[in-house]
Amino acid sequence: MKHKLLTMLQMQDEMNTRVHPVWREQGYEWYRAIWVECAELMDHYGWKWWKKQSPDRDQVVLELIDIWHFGLSDLLKDGTPAEAIAEQLQQALSDTSDSGTDFRLLVEAFAQQTLVTRRFDPVSFHKLLLSMDISVENLYRSYVGKNVLNFFRQDKGYKEGSYVKVWNGQEDNVHLVEILDSLDSNSPSYRDDVYVALLQRYPV
Repeated sequence: MKHKLLTMLQMQDEMNTRVHPVWREQGYEWYRAIWVECAELMDHYGWKWWKKQSPDRDQVVLELIDIWHFGLSDLLKDGTPAEAIAEQLQQALSDTSDSGTDFRLLVEAFAQQTLVTRRFDPVSFHKLLLSMDISVENLYRSYVGKNVLNFFRQDKGYKEGSYVKVWNGQEDNVHLVEILDSLDSNSPSYRDDVYVALLQRYPV
């Protein structure tokens, strides 16, 4: 687990550096990005009692991965060594007992914790993973995929506004889910394989 955590921390630092070379000095409000993602996650899960809704698990997972991106950034922003952060995360992710609490209540508790502390809480986040039956292996698989998509977006003009997010009637996130289902996350070339598959699908 620790090796995967260190890999994800390194990839997140690389992504943030791509957006801004000295990203730690910019004062980005990572906590704000986290609670806004919680609202988007809730829409995919379903909360409206006045209409029929079914959880879109694939999209819920991707929203959780987005939160994980911002959470890793928040943990990295103070310059704490990745090794120490990985140990902290390994401890936070070691409990595998599901509380049985309704997922929506867990999301609200996590969002509240984020707003009060203005920091990412790995323990509360792990409860969300357990509730959705997402293992650390699945977290790694999806994180690497979404991280590569974020690099792909940057390469294709996301920051400049020229990136096309909907391809052949589907958002890029949906294409990513299909791609990840077709690849082996244990392959040494997994990261590159995801990028090539995105490139093959991108219409522009």
